[in-house]
Amino acid sequence: MRLRRLRDVLTGYVDRGDVPGVVALVSRRGQSHIETLGSTAYAGGRPMAADTIFRVSSMTKPVTAAATMLLVEECRLRLDDPVDALLPELADRQVLRSMGAALHDTVPAFRPITVRDLLTFTWGFGQVYAPPATYPVLKAAWDLGIGMQEPRPREMPDPDEWLKRLGSLPLMAQPGERWFYNTGSDVLGVLVARASGRSFDEFLRERVFAPLGMADTGFAVPPSSSHRLAAGYWGEPPVPLDTQEEWTTVPPFFSGAGGLVSTVEDFFAFGRMMLRAGDERLLSRPTLATMFEDHLTPAQKVLPHWVVNEFEGSGWGFGGKVTTRRLGLADTPGKFGWDGGLGTSWRVDPAEEMITILMTQRGWLSPEPPPILRDFWALAYAAIDD
Repeated sequence: MRLRRLRDVLTGYVDRGDVPGVVALVSRRGQSHIETLGSTAYAGGRPMAADTIFRVSSMTKPVTAAATMLLVEECRLRLDDPVDALLPELADRQVLRSMGAALHDTVPAFRPITVRDLLTFTWGFGQVYAPPATYPVLKAAWDLGIGMQEPRPREMPDPDEWLKRLGSLPLMAQPGERWFYNTGSDVLGVLVARASGRSFDEFLRERVFAPLGMADTGFAVPPSSSHRLAAGYWGEPPVPLDTQEEWTTVPPFFSGAGGLVSTVEDFFAFGRMMLRAGDERLLSRPTLATMFEDHLTPAQKVLPHWVVNEFEGSGWGFGGKVTTRRLGLADTPGKFGWDGGLGTSWRVDPAEEMITILMTQRGWLSPEPPPILRDFWALAYAAIDD
């Protein structure tokens, strides 16, 4: 692979102060290239390293989907079964007549919510890119503290209380009608815990992280490793997101939507599993093919409250975006993965047998990929020369 220019371009982003540092990995057909540039903080940080720990936020979503599919393969969950038995808080749903309706202005749901609905984010509830006061249901969700903003799992209630609060609200749309971002993955975390009889944290450690050797991935950073956690920044100009100490305590809520910390090395191991390129193959080939399929209809992709055309040339699989047609040199149909809003990105490309990972810790300012990420993808694919 021809990746000489990658270091020069990424160094420019560090030198200009766009990010304090970055770790980037490109792997294709057994050949891997990694760059570690800059430092873990704008002031007083350590040099970036392959084992630097990052808040990967929404990169948690494909991990949650994979955990769910482990239980589907064992027939402890079924894709098209209602979740009512395990999640009675979400049974017998009421649905708003319109997005702006009062909370009591509802109709009964046409059908129950299924596991598939949660995996595809079509279960009827989720994040809306609008000020909370725009819609009564959105304001109520914010007031209840059920996670309608950037990941703050340490400020959320325990899973049972969280689901109770969520269940007190009507759905924003009928199950299966429309794609709503984020919240479905948090519900899946509770579902996996109840179906397995273990906490979501414990299930991931035993069934995903330990087999794959993902020793630095979890919902908290051990105090002995806190020096490896990159400082987080948000906004323009960048301001500190939180303190290192926040992430050394175990949160009351294990967020399947955005609660994990991890490293480039660990997510490389997860990517190899998803491509069936590593020694540990946790999921079958048919399961992975199902996860990498676009499960949305054109009607479900209409996002009136979204600020960008999220699904131009793409769709949504189980826990991540799926490329459906080529719009640029990095758009291989079938490519799967997702980004973390606090500055991270992960993709696997079955056709090219390729994994791309970029981690920094300055939050994206828009749902649209920032220039550093677009340049990274372009340079990674421009290096393909066979």
